[in-house]
Amino acid sequence: MLKTAEIIKVGIADMNIVKSPDLIRTTGLGSCVGVVLYDLARELAGMAHVMLPDSSLARSGPINKAKYADTAVKELLAVLLTQGAQYSRIKAKLAGGAQMFQFTASNDMMRIGPRNVDSIVSELKGLRIPIAGQDVGGSSGRTIEFNPKTGLMQIRTVNKGNSEL
Repeated sequence: MLKTAEIIKVGIADMNIVKSPDLIRTTGLGSCVGVVLYDLARELAGMAHVMLPDSSLARSGPINKAKYADTAVKELLAVLLTQGAQYSRIKAKLAGGAQMFQFTASNDMMRIGPRNVDSIVSELKGLRIPIAGQDVGGSSGRTIEFNPKTGLMQIRTVNKGNSEL
């Protein structure tokens, strides 16, 4: 009997994994970045909806690892490896990181979207995970959906339509 594909939803500052035939989706990517790590041979993928670039921005106490680029990428990788992904086959795709508001001051702290992208790219480089595609920057929000069987990421960009990576 064939299993009907489900869409697993990932919320803001959240992460989850999915195995084919299911899909994984996150909405509301403005300055946030959706990062997907996947092992196509295992038809396994994980997605994190990253809000901030660096966990040092956390106030105190235990942190939500999915919220920060520097912790989300490592945590997502660890979960995928426990589910049978092979490190050497893992690739990444990312989308989001828009600059949603224009600021007259050149304060780098207000450039959350670009800083999120830079932090995720830096983490991926440090872990030697190749980036297979990215749709980042701009000033429009996005929704992304990833298919672990095909490795395709569908991207819906506000006022710009659909595309895929």
